[in-house]
Amino acid sequence: MDNPAWGGILRHMDTDIIIVGGGLNGPALALAAAQAGFAVTIIDSLPVDQRKRPDFDGRSYALALASTRLLRGIGIWDAIKKDAQPMLEIKVTDGRAGEGPGPWMMHFDHAEIEEGPMGYLVEDRHLRRAFLDAMAADNRITQLAGETVVAQDMHGPRVAVTLASGAAITGQVLVGSDGRQSGTAARAGIKRTGWGYGQTAVVCAVAHEKPHGGIAHQFFMPGGPLAILPLTGNRSSIVWSEDETRATALMAMNDADFLDALRPAFGSFLGQISLTGARFAYPLGLTLANSLIADRIALIGDAAHGVHPIAGQGLNAGLRDVAALAEVFGDARARGEDIGTAQTLARYQQWRRFDTATLAIATDTFNRLFSNDNPLLRAARDIGMGLINAAPGLRRNFIREAAGLTGDLPKLMRE
Repeated sequence: MDNPAWGGILRHMDTDIIIVGGGLNGPALALAAAQAGFAVTIIDSLPVDQRKRPDFDGRSYALALASTRLLRGIGIWDAIKKDAQPMLEIKVTDGRAGEGPGPWMMHFDHAEIEEGPMGYLVEDRHLRRAFLDAMAADNRITQLAGETVVAQDMHGPRVAVTLASGAAITGQVLVGSDGRQSGTAARAGIKRTGWGYGQTAVVCAVAHEKPHGGIAHQFFMPGGPLAILPLTGNRSSIVWSEDETRATALMAMNDADFLDALRPAFGSFLGQISLTGARFAYPLGLTLANSLIADRIALIGDAAHGVHPIAGQGLNAGLRDVAALAEVFGDARARGEDIGTAQTLARYQQWRRFDTATLAIATDTFNRLFSNDNPLLRAARDIGMGLINAAPGLRRNFIREAAGLTGDLPKLMRE
């Protein structure tokens, strides 16, 4: 529920779970935890009307099949499925802008697995609105929008946060879902490990003449990968990673000049293209929290692990955090345990730590291997792609990985 009376009057609230961050992972955890019977308070620095803006701003997400199972489980998939584009195939190629793809390719087809499409592309606006509407309809969830946390502290078996408005909230556990610059992690003394790539992702969407057929394309160029991801209708989402200087120049261009720069990399296979929505730029780097937990604190999503978008797994990894943490909380309550104890939170860290570290290593390695024009590396990766594509067993493993169906899946992602 919203709390419109919350404001400048000093207030105190007690809850089970405090979540800082109202992006996507925070609301997903709020809904999953509320369904398990917990009282949840979610603190979002942005006002609700800013989160629910109906216009398309060019941003979208590639949701793995396992992630859509989670969304179905927490009750929001029905609200967005009509606006979700199934991802039926993935084609991975290597080359240079203006020269077309190289001779070797990896081609993944959803027909090689039994579960269905590998995933879906969903626009940011549809996903955020569905989360906000579902939280507003659940009386176990209190949304505090337009609020920021300025302090956090431990009070015996409780954790307390103080808001900029002067209000205080106490709970059994505090969850940081507040991004790569997580204030929750910093206040808890959790250090981070990481580095920048000297790359920036330029994100936008284009309309095109020809249908995309539900095919996602990943084109590796010397400056970084270009992802062309199918949206509903004759539209595609673009994630174009380039070196910082080139990306800055691309963002400074007017729309016509930007399209002229994009066309040689995009190609002509979908006919004429035009921009739809705005362009965004995101500096790329790797950042890992050295611990996913602290005293009565857990981190999820980018607050725990920010990786390169090369495989489109950032949000999917965060949603796997959500499903795992919600299950840990539910199991602890069923055993009569305090959900905020070190023993309880250690189960979450043990579950997610290896998976997130593996993802970080994989995306870092892929980016370093493919974002260059070294002829020896180029020959090696092209041969590697050809060998993988020629091996049905390896190809099927990659397809299941892309669908999020590998590893120790939480219950919310199994069916």
